[in-house]
Amino acid sequence: MGAFSAERIEVGILGATGTVGQQFVRLLDTHPWFRPAWLAASERSEGRAYQHAATWRLSAPLPEQVGRQRIEPCVPGKGPRLVFSGLDAGAAATIEPAFAAAGHIVVSNARSFRMDPRVPLVIPEVNADHLALIPHQRRERGWSGALVTNPNCSTVVLSIVLGALRDFGITRVMVTTLQAVSGAGYPGVPSLDIVGNVVPFISGEEEKIESETAKILGTLTADAVVPHAMVVSAQTTRVPVLDGHTEAIAVACDRMASLEDARAALQRFRGRPQDLELPSAPPSPVIYLDSPDRPQPRLDVDRAHGMAITVGRLRACPVLDLKMVALGHNTVRGAAGAAILNAELMKVDGWL
Repeated sequence: MGAFSAERIEVGILGATGTVGQQFVRLLDTHPWFRPAWLAASERSEGRAYQHAATWRLSAPLPEQVGRQRIEPCVPGKGPRLVFSGLDAGAAATIEPAFAAAGHIVVSNARSFRMDPRVPLVIPEVNADHLALIPHQRRERGWSGALVTNPNCSTVVLSIVLGALRDFGITRVMVTTLQAVSGAGYPGVPSLDIVGNVVPFISGEEEKIESETAKILGTLTADAVVPHAMVVSAQTTRVPVLDGHTEAIAVACDRMASLEDARAALQRFRGRPQDLELPSAPPSPVIYLDSPDRPQPRLDVDRAHGMAITVGRLRACPVLDLKMVALGHNTVRGAAGAAILNAELMKVDGWL
C-alpha cells in the first residue's frame, strides 16, 4: 500500500468482531485512504472495548488504537457514511438495507443481496462497469446511500480465472473446491470433523458459485445485468487447511485456445485497479507458477498480500478443453480485501 493521504476517510465496520470483521480491522488499520473510526457488532459486544469483545484470531497483532475503541450498536444513521459489512447473512438481510436507506454506502461481504438485480456484485478487474447499477438501485429503492457486494470467497477465485479467459468464449465450466476451515468462521468446523478428513458438503456453496459467477461475467444493459450464458457445475469440499481455497477448474471454450495462448491470457490479465494503481490492487491479479506441484496454500496463499490468485498445472482436458488448479486467500481476496478494493474503485469513480 502507498503512503497515507493527508485526509483519510473515516469508515465503519459492521460485524467488526467476526472473522471477516477482524480482517477488515487489520487491513484498514494501515490503509492509506480509509481509517476505521467506528466499529459495530451485536448487542452482546456493545459498549465493550474491541480488545475485550473480539476473540482475535489473526497472526498479526491487534492494532492498539483499534483495540481501545468501543463497540457501537448497528444503528443506521450512526457512524461514517462509508461502512464495510462483515455481518452474517441473517443480520445483513435487515441491517444493510436500513443503512443504505439512511444514506450510508454499504460495501458488503454478506451473501444476502448478491443476486439482487439492482445490487452490483463486483470484482473490479472483471466487471467494474456493474457499479453503474447504483443510480437504478437508488431510484427504485428510494435510498440516498447504496449497497455494493463482493462475491462468495470461492466464487472470487473462479471468476478471476474465467475473467482472464473469457475472450476465448467460455461455454461450460466444472470446478471442484478444496476450501479452508477459516471460511466457516470461528469457531467453525469441529476438530473431530475436519482433522484428517475431507467434508464433501458446504451448505449453499455450490449454488452460490454457479449463480454468482454467471452474474459477475454477465453483460450490463441499461439497468440490469444479463447473466453469462455459460453453464457452471460446482462441487465443494472442506479440507483441513487454515487459509486458502484451492480449486480444480476445467473449461470449455467456443474459440479453442492453445495452452500457450491460455497461459499468456492469464499472465497478462489486468483491470482498472491495476491501471489506477489502487492501494489494495495486486500488480497482477493472476500469478502463474510453472512448478508441477503448485499452487499450495501453505506456500502461495499470501502472494501479493493475499490479493492475487495463483494458478498452475494448466493443461489440456480430455473432457472439456482446458484444466488447471487455482488458489486464493478466502478471507482476504475472498472477503475483506475484495470489499476494500471495491471501495477504492468507488472512491476513484466518485461514488463516495
